[in-house]
Amino acid sequence: MFQRTISSLIFAAATFGATAAFAQTAPDVMIKQVAGDVIESVKNDKAIQAGDVGRIHGLVDTQVMPHVDFQRMTAATVGRAWKTATPDQQAKLQAEFKTLLIRTYAGALTKVNAQTTIELKPSRNAAEDTDVTVRTAIKGTGGDPIEIDYKLEKQPAEWKIFDVNVLGVWLVDQYKSSFQQQIASGGVDGLINALVAKNKAPAPAAK
Repeated sequence: MFQRTISSLIFAAATFGATAAFAQTAPDVMIKQVAGDVIESVKNDKAIQAGDVGRIHGLVDTQVMPHVDFQRMTAATVGRAWKTATPDQQAKLQAEFKTLLIRTYAGALTKVNAQTTIELKPSRNAAEDTDVTVRTAIKGTGGDPIEIDYKLEKQPAEWKIFDVNVLGVWLVDQYKSSFQQQIASGGVDGLINALVAKNKAPAPAAK
């Protein structure tokens, strides 16, 4: 199930140069527009469809990260230890966490096909809200639609994604417990070392 999470992040992104264009765009409209653009990019990239991790890294760096508040996401996942971590430790945590997500969920991109589409669900947000949830369903990836919710925060440049819910489980909650166990036993450096080791291991096979 969680192999689908990275797909949700990628479906919610667009090109770096498009960031400013969404400054005044409603969050649900932004998700709909950029997701469609990225789905098309994946459809046209056979290397990504084949699970090429290098190509996926490139896609995430150029099309996903500009629309994700990854520092907030990593901080929330690490928990209280984030505040006492040094800037160098924080940078390493962000880098290793991103690599973990890409490696673990790369196989989900192979599910994109010519019929893949994104559908917005009715909004429950008020116009004045600065933290909102956008609910969607990804269809045509084989099997049942993938239910995906996005938490976004209104920032000066545009709305930014800071958490993703796939089939009822929020990404931050999924990793927070295991991260805290690593920190309790080995501190922040222990968590970093565990992530480095995990990221050097053979990538899991796509399902």
